[in-house]
Amino acid sequence: MMYSKIIGTGGYLPEKILTNHDLERMVNTSDEWIRSRTGIVQRHIAADSEMASDLALNASREAMKAGGISPAEIDLIIVATTTPDMIFPSTACILQNKLGVKGCPAFDVQAVCSGFIYALATADLYIRAGRCRTALVVGTEIYSRILDWTDRSTCVLFGDGAGAVILTRSDQPGIISSHLHADGSYSSILAAPGNFCGGKAQGNPFVVMEGNTVFKFAVKVLEEVVYEVLVENNLQISDIDWLIPHQANIRIICSTAKKLGLPMEKVVATLDGQGNTSAASIPLALDIAVRDGRIKTGQNVLLEGVGGGFTWGAVLIRW
Repeated sequence: MMYSKIIGTGGYLPEKILTNHDLERMVNTSDEWIRSRTGIVQRHIAADSEMASDLALNASREAMKAGGISPAEIDLIIVATTTPDMIFPSTACILQNKLGVKGCPAFDVQAVCSGFIYALATADLYIRAGRCRTALVVGTEIYSRILDWTDRSTCVLFGDGAGAVILTRSDQPGIISSHLHADGSYSSILAAPGNFCGGKAQGNPFVVMEGNTVFKFAVKVLEEVVYEVLVENNLQISDIDWLIPHQANIRIICSTAKKLGLPMEKVVATLDGQGNTSAASIPLALDIAVRDGRIKTGQNVLLEGVGGGFTWGAVLIRW
């Protein structure tokens, strides 16, 4: 039996930090309001000169270093992003060039905040099918450029960053199962509805969100997809050593954990210092938990996310 296994993780956060107190001077909000409703204290903002591929490059190099992998060994690159460098070519192709990787497939996945889950599941299937040996999977976002900084309901939530993993062929279980879903009937609930025609932006290019609807839907499907994982793999919730959810809102994370009967001590939460980094949030949180020693060999790690579309899914990993 052929499996895929994560052998290296990496993360990158831009140098500039925007705190809640900074936002108090920009929009009608307060540090207390943001903390109590989201759990966010600060977020990182990309420099004007930085593109999504630049953030991805830094995270990828960290993951490659951790996994002991050279550019020549990578034979698949998948980038999850909602904020690509340009309409085309793909951010994955741009990243491929910056890394000095030649000839392998490289493409983007667009599933918003579930993007990394979708990308990781896709890379796993490539490896299991024998179509590649070593994959680079990246989530990278610059949400600061698609926010209306006068809209206090959205601009306080998001941040910029990138996370990456190196996935390679293994005869030992690594990724155990993946579970992907979408329901396009909710496509207007969380969106950046603008488009381009004749080289000009039309409509609203900024993030819009029906917060209460997103909250209720997220808690519902995040609970359901965990039970889907448990049933398929004949596990109990007590068998999960670490839950790493998409870092959207601490209330969503706490509500999901409570419904599952999972203590928060088993949940990796990083959004206090990063905000919602969309497709980058799960690999960033994973990298932190790996590097600080929380995640250990032999443990069951469950990644899950939900994003605009709506898309949602989960990946179960034996570390």
